Amino acid sequence: MFSLSELASLSERQGGSKLLKPWWEVFMDYLVVLMLMVSVLSGTLLLSRDRVVCLPLDLHTPLTNHSTSSVAGAIHRHHPNNRPPTEPSTTPDNPWTPASGRRTHLDYQQYIYISQVCYHEALPWYSRFYPYVALLQSLVLLASGCFWFHFPLTSARIEHFITILAKCCESPWTSRALSHAARQEEGEETSQNTHTLSPLPPSTPSVPRNRQSSLDSGTDSPLLGRPDCMSTAPPSPCPTILSRTSSLSSVSPTWTRNAASKPPLVLDSSQRVASLDRSDGEQARALFERVRRFRTHCENSDVIYKVYLAQTLFKLLLVVLILSYTLPLTGSISFIHTCMPQAHDLTGYSAFECTHDLASVLHKLLLAYVSLVGLFGLLSLYTLRWILHSCLRQYSFNTLSELGSMRDVPDLCNDLAFLLHMADQYDPLLAQRLSAFLSPVSETRLLEESLERQWGAVRLKSMTTLDPEGRLVLQLVALPRLPPALFTLSQLVVLKLELITDAKLPTQVANMTSLRELHLYHCTAAVEPGALIVLQERLEILHLTFTQAAEIPGWVYLLRGLQELHLTGRLGCEGGVGRGWALGSIRQLRHLRTLVLRGMLQRLPGELGEVAGSLVKLKVHNEGSRLLVLTGLRRVLGLTELQLQGCQLERLPSALLAITSLRTLDLQHNNLRTLEELLGLAHLRRLSCLKLAHNRILALPASVGVLRVLEHLDLGSNQLQSLPLALFNLHCLRHLLLAGNLLEELPAEVGALTFLTELDLSGNRLESLPPELFSRCLELRSLNVSHNSLVSLPPGLKNLCQLSQLDLRSNSLEELPMELSCCSGLHGKGLLVEDWLLHSLPRHVREFLTQPGSATSKSLESTSRPESDSFPYFSTTQWSFSSALESRI
Repeated sequence: MFSLSELASLSERQGGSKLLKPWWEVFMDYLVVLMLMVSVLSGTLLLSRDRVVCLPLDLHTPLTNHSTSSVAGAIHRHHPNNRPPTEPSTTPDNPWTPASGRRTHLDYQQYIYISQVCYHEALPWYSRFYPYVALLQSLVLLASGCFWFHFPLTSARIEHFITILAKCCESPWTSRALSHAARQEEGEETSQNTHTLSPLPPSTPSVPRNRQSSLDSGTDSPLLGRPDCMSTAPPSPCPTILSRTSSLSSVSPTWTRNAASKPPLVLDSSQRVASLDRSDGEQARALFERVRRFRTHCENSDVIYKVYLAQTLFKLLLVVLILSYTLPLTGSISFIHTCMPQAHDLTGYSAFECTHDLASVLHKLLLAYVSLVGLFGLLSLYTLRWILHSCLRQYSFNTLSELGSMRDVPDLCNDLAFLLHMADQYDPLLAQRLSAFLSPVSETRLLEESLERQWGAVRLKSMTTLDPEGRLVLQLVALPRLPPALFTLSQLVVLKLELITDAKLPTQVANMTSLRELHLYHCTAAVEPGALIVLQERLEILHLTFTQAAEIPGWVYLLRGLQELHLTGRLGCEGGVGRGWALGSIRQLRHLRTLVLRGMLQRLPGELGEVAGSLVKLKVHNEGSRLLVLTGLRRVLGLTELQLQGCQLERLPSALLAITSLRTLDLQHNNLRTLEELLGLAHLRRLSCLKLAHNRILALPASVGVLRVLEHLDLGSNQLQSLPLALFNLHCLRHLLLAGNLLEELPAEVGALTFLTELDLSGNRLESLPPELFSRCLELRSLNVSHNSLVSLPPGLKNLCQLSQLDLRSNSLEELPMELSCCSGLHGKGLLVEDWLLHSLPRHVREFLTQPGSATSKSLESTSRPESDSFPYFSTTQWSFSSALESRI
């Protein structure tokens, strides 16, 4: 047995399939039903009344068989009393005179036997089995009519399409989107009429026009609700229950006439429609994604179109086959049949003339059945002509523009286009409602409302932070669009946009009066003309992160007020830095002072010469890719800072000699092995900072002494084993960084660097420090000798009165000198050393250096913890006790 819920779902499924049945399919279904009724009626008659009645024939008369049968038929029809034809037909005077005729001397049982035998021998097979053949043919036609609804490759898509169509009709966003489109169309028509038509005189009454677009806007359509409902109308019914509104087609013209009789409704553009709630908005966004995926799936193939075409051809061929063998058999169904059973010895007669009781009825039913099949074939032929002469695999919504639908909906193809063509035969309003979820403008409007609801000004202000410079910073990540409330933050200075698909900057960016820095991380940002004018005047720093250089927006090269430009992405190609750079000229960036390039360059861009007059800083991070051509440096002679990191340089570039105004040279993370070209840097008389860390330098040449004005020298993470004495002739040197080398001894000449404020000797092999370092380098503020082999510190540490940072970790020290108490700058957090060494100092010195609860004690505790996770962690007391015990042993 079927439950009521199953029957209800079955009825809904059958009702939903009506959306894809055009009028000829419905008519053909009715014809098949009539065929079934004819076949069932014929079969019922055969089962209940089918028989033949036979009379013997006298074959000894001179008449032929045909004449005999004709005469016998005439006798049977016109002489019910079986009176011979030779006798005159006279009217007896007495009507009760008994009838007379030729006796046959046959019993009743013999007549029954002859009738049964002649039913099978004389009656044609089509007269006996025609109803069953017709029933079988009707069932085949019925199955072929709905085959495409049950075929595995098409049924899933059809059900999915009907479900999506139902969701589109039920969604509240459909009514709002179509209403907005109708109002826009009406506004455009009004503006066109204002420009093209002359105003009517005041006495001339305005002629109301038929607002057909308002009917299909989704708010006052009979399909979606009552005619007098506006934007607050209930959601439209699901297509699965459209069968309940079967009188829709008759109501629509009436409502159209009523709407035409009413004056046009004037809508104020300033009125805002009440926004959707959160759940409706999320459902609408999910429906947009579902429609997008279904469209991608259906437009990849045309299996539904092919199955429907094959179904139509099959029905047409089946009709031709039925008519081809039915029409010749129509004459075989007759009323009179001559039967010659082999029963002469039994009855004494060799021939009998039989009459079929249902011959005339079956003949009429057969003609009716043939007529229905012929009409079915004509409809199949019409369907085939419609399929072949119509472009059913292409669908354009331009035909629905007069109904007020979305005008920006792209054309559809293959199965989705075919399904919409079939749905249009039922009701074009269904495609109109689906267009609300195929329109990019509709989706954009929905996203704007969702963003405006979720990302208000209050939430955006709560997300702002302050950078180290005290500037207000806001970072937005993975949003579909920019929220409108963003452009009300007038105090925002730095805006960071990451992974935003449609980061469009409108004219409202003029409200952000404090905006100076913009970060675009994989954002294809578009800028309106009004916003570009504002950015040209205010924007100073721009960071762009992209995948290919072609993604660089063209408006970047129009920011004439830009001072810093950071480009991060794949810039390199065979022709230089990429097609995107070649298309966009930077000559208009006349105020550009800093240019940072992070990518895989093969050569420096020649376009740098266009901004050579203003460019001061050039930084190239090549991510380990070899930089082959550096001739572009000769065009930017005004550089003061040059940074070439990760460029796989093996020697100092000769192009540096032309940049005489250079002050900072950063060549870290390269493959430099020798520095023989340092002598050529003598022409750089203003060079004060040289960074050569993270290279493979084996030795520092004595030519380093030519850099007289050098103040900062970074040689960390190299392979230096000794230092030349010429290094200590750089009396202006303030920062000397030698961490991560192979130094075993620090020369005593280091005392000549009297202006030295920072010395980093960590990660070497030093066993002692020269006393001159503590007696002459009195300006020293930071000293890092961690990760060495120092056994003790030389006396004179108290002379370093300005020392504020001292790192003694990971050495072989057994105790700390008492002179640390004289270094007042180490108070609080300046001393970095193991905790157990602190316990070697007197209590008052230890309390002076590390106060309880200060940041120093916390940092010391964290630094004393081993770096390995597998090493057991001890508390401060346990670590000090164990270390002291090991030192005694």
